[in-house]
Amino acid sequence: MNVGVLALQGDFEAHRRRLAELGAEAFLVRDARELDAADALVIPGGESTTFVKLLGAGGLDALRAFAAEKPVFGTCAGAILLARALDDSTQPTLGAIDIRVRRNAYGRQLDSSIRRGEFRGTPMEMVFIRAPKIVSFGDVEVLATEGDDVVAVRQGHVVAATFHPELSDDVRMHALFLSLI
Repeated sequence: MNVGVLALQGDFEAHRRRLAELGAEAFLVRDARELDAADALVIPGGESTTFVKLLGAGGLDALRAFAAEKPVFGTCAGAILLARALDDSTQPTLGAIDIRVRRNAYGRQLDSSIRRGEFRGTPMEMVFIRAPKIVSFGDVEVLATEGDDVVAVRQGHVVAATFHPELSDDVRMHALFLSLI
């Protein structure tokens, strides 16, 4: 199983290491043409507007087509890109999962935190860095919560998390994603 990790910004290397640890052939994707070699894709955190600028219209179209057919996992900014709509921005998204997201809803960089949430009813450490918030959702499976907030969802072959599972020791989010391939 060949899993690409979009390597334009963010901690893409942590995702690559985690996927390799779980047995996937993980490689870095820096150009839309490299998507052809991928069975699935991870879109890491970073700054969503920067992703849009770096990808350009052609790159966004390539990601949109990829997400329509193959498994994609977006964390933090990746979840923003995958969303159907944004609450506070006209930035383009991929519209790959039926969620509405508010960017930077947990505050600025200084407000970053490690919290205890639940993944499918069991405790999970969650790292939030300038995290978005899922403010509404349609027909999705809720995978994880933190307090009253839904922080990870799945719809078909698309998974979105507002936190950074690659920065904790818990492998369950990545393992669930790999099970979709």
